Amino acid sequence: QVQLVESGGGLVQAGDSLRLSCAASGRTFSDYAMGWFRQAPGKEREFVAGISNSGGYTAYPDSVKGRFTISRDNAKNTVYLQMNNLKPEDTGVYNCARALYNYGYAYTPKEPREYGVWGQGTQVTVSS
Repeated sequence: QVQLVESGGGLVQAGDSLRLSCAASGRTFSDYAMGWFRQAPGKEREFVAGISNSGGYTAYPDSVKGRFTISRDNAKNTVYLQMNNLKPEDTGVYNCARALYNYGYAYTPKEPREYGVWGQGTQVTVSS
């Protein structure tokens, strides 16, 4: 069974940077798109970044575009989320997720229902 393990969260100040990592077990990592979501207390889960299985296509919501960058290393079964110029509103539990299906080389899913495997999450706290 595929498992995802996130790391890299922490407590930082506004304007700082963090890089999250998500290591996947299994031998089919490169077949699936990957995504990062976050959830703050009392709020719904929010999509923050997605990357196609090839790594050639990415997607971001406007709230993080230009500040966050998702990337993947298929040789290491790892997906990353580089977060720059962090803001207090970026605070939350960040989960990585693997797509439910092999959607093809160009598709980047954005909805939680399009993902089938989730990590346990890593806390990111940004103080003002």
